[in-house]
Amino acid sequence: MKFAFSLLLIGLIIGLPSSNSFLAPNPSRWAKRTSTSHGLERHHQQLHQIHTSQRLHLSSNNNEDEISDSSTEQNVVADLLLADTTRALAFSVLMVVCGAALGPFLDSYHSAFGVLQYSDPINLQLWGTQLKPALTTSWWVPELFGLAGFIIGWLYILLDYILDTNEDSKQQTPPLILVGISIFTGQYWLSGVMSAMGVSRSVIFAVMSAVAGTGFVVLDGTLSGFITSLATAVGGPLIEIGLLTALRDGGYHYTDSGEFGFFPLWIAPVYFLGGPAVGNLGRGFWKMLSSNRRTPVPNKEVTPPGCQVCKDSRCAGCPNCDAQGYYVTYGQKVKCNACKGRGLVICRSCFSYYGEDPGDIESIREIMSKMPD
Repeated sequence: MKFAFSLLLIGLIIGLPSSNSFLAPNPSRWAKRTSTSHGLERHHQQLHQIHTSQRLHLSSNNNEDEISDSSTEQNVVADLLLADTTRALAFSVLMVVCGAALGPFLDSYHSAFGVLQYSDPINLQLWGTQLKPALTTSWWVPELFGLAGFIIGWLYILLDYILDTNEDSKQQTPPLILVGISIFTGQYWLSGVMSAMGVSRSVIFAVMSAVAGTGFVVLDGTLSGFITSLATAVGGPLIEIGLLTALRDGGYHYTDSGEFGFFPLWIAPVYFLGGPAVGNLGRGFWKMLSSNRRTPVPNKEVTPPGCQVCKDSRCAGCPNCDAQGYYVTYGQKVKCNACKGRGLVICRSCFSYYGEDPGDIESIREIMSKMPD
């Protein structure tokens, strides 16, 4: 099965949360101002009327009064792509090149050990032998693996952003990235060896599952990574059934048609581990490209130096919750989504002083993550 091709449609299966879900305004600032002296029933009625009549007004004010997750998530893709198009393009190219260069060599393990066969293979001896070349592939395989790298990389970046993944979990070091790729490569190789040795499907499935589960916990362990990996493990085999059916008379086929006449089911956990291996590589590239961006230069015309609004603390009280970190609605305290319960948001005056882009959401998140609670 072509691991890369499946991921193209897996991206569609996963989908992204509809932007409509982010368009509903936050009624918190109006709920706090509702009088509580007329009883609970009267209080609820007033809240409903205020929420209805001022919904559109509050939505427009949010864009002017604060920079918050609730407002910026209205268009997640645009935020990440348009904040720095050069970074987005460079990231895409890196993921495609790495996928196209490395993917076929992983897939070649299954060709070498007879797990699958191409109808019109391309053999490159390289460091191998004439009987066992280092690379056995087909002309369309690198393109599909390049597409796979692109999709997995962007799914990780987008889901990390949407699900607000902890910053520490996203800070992947080069050694950890290389370890992840090595474990994934080893899993590919081991599955081919065990298949060539005649090990039963159930045993191979158990071993591959153990490797995939352990690898995911060690290498990732985030919700965004789990969603991507699980969708790959489930959706990939389903898509491959359609692919093998369409290419039954050409393309490629598995030598072992497996439990259901298409492929052995142990391929699913192999798919799964591709998530953290490729996803962490994407996180590493994203971090590298973000750190290489222009360092803000303070506006030297401002005297005295430093932001005079926040005294260079880089934060200001959250206007959505009056710097409380919560608001009161229906008699209960609710965590403020704008400041994530901290009571602080980024200081808007610092943007002009430091020459920063107020639309650069990733940079804002990085600054806020370094601030003490």
